[in-house]
Amino acid sequence: MRSKRNADVILAVSVTAIIAVTVVFLLFPVIVTAFMAFDAREYIGPLPPTDLSTQWFVKLWNNNYLWSGFKNSMQLAIVVTAVATAMGASAGLAISRMSPRWRDLTTTAFLSPLVLPGVIIGFALLMFLSIVNVLPVFPRLVFGHLIVTIPYTIRMTLVGLAGVSATLVEAALSLGANAREAFFTITLPLAKNGIAAGAIFAFAFSMDDVTISLFLSDYDTYTLPVALVGLIRSHFELTIAAAAVALMGLTVILLLALDRVLGLERVIGQGPYRT
Repeated sequence: MRSKRNADVILAVSVTAIIAVTVVFLLFPVIVTAFMAFDAREYIGPLPPTDLSTQWFVKLWNNNYLWSGFKNSMQLAIVVTAVATAMGASAGLAISRMSPRWRDLTTTAFLSPLVLPGVIIGFALLMFLSIVNVLPVFPRLVFGHLIVTIPYTIRMTLVGLAGVSATLVEAALSLGANAREAFFTITLPLAKNGIAAGAIFAFAFSMDDVTISLFLSDYDTYTLPVALVGLIRSHFELTIAAAAVALMGLTVILLLALDRVLGLERVIGQGPYRT
């Protein structure tokens, strides 16, 4: 009996240690980046820093090159999120009404861009758009980001629609509602969290994408990740760490806003099923 109790204690301690190591492993890059962003030294020295300062955030604020990239990234992410959400939700709704055979086939076709490396998609788009050569740089970036964000919105919409029972729609129709009213009063409200989760993925991917944006940007229209890569290549300084911390802060603010509006646990925590 005692040996079994000791084994349970050892198992509990082992699981706790594994969880602690995993948390540290996941958060260590974030902690190091935060330390570097507030480092008062003019060079990259050993951690932790001897003195703290906000000088890199001041330089970030005054860096027109990074600000231009940030504005382009925000505009691009907003446009891509709106278009990808509308197209993905519509496509997901149409796919959900297909027969199982065609639904699986169509879903696989729509999700196929996710299995391709971004560098291949970016290079292929560069070659194709160079031949056509009718689009300015910003629409090219929108086009490239839509290819890899629409699959996310379709997938999450299908997950959301999977939690909508057909009997609810049938009940609404039997009570006198037409198909449009049943969609806006039953289907859409119950699937909105899946659609919102797809929009979150689309926005996050568009803000974070480097590979496709590298191929489709030029010297005048570029995104923030492309600007950061350019700074790393030209002269590495800790303004990049400050930009990373600022982006993390923006992500936290976005998550808090979503939590207040929809509830993160409902959107990405417990799946699409609603009671």
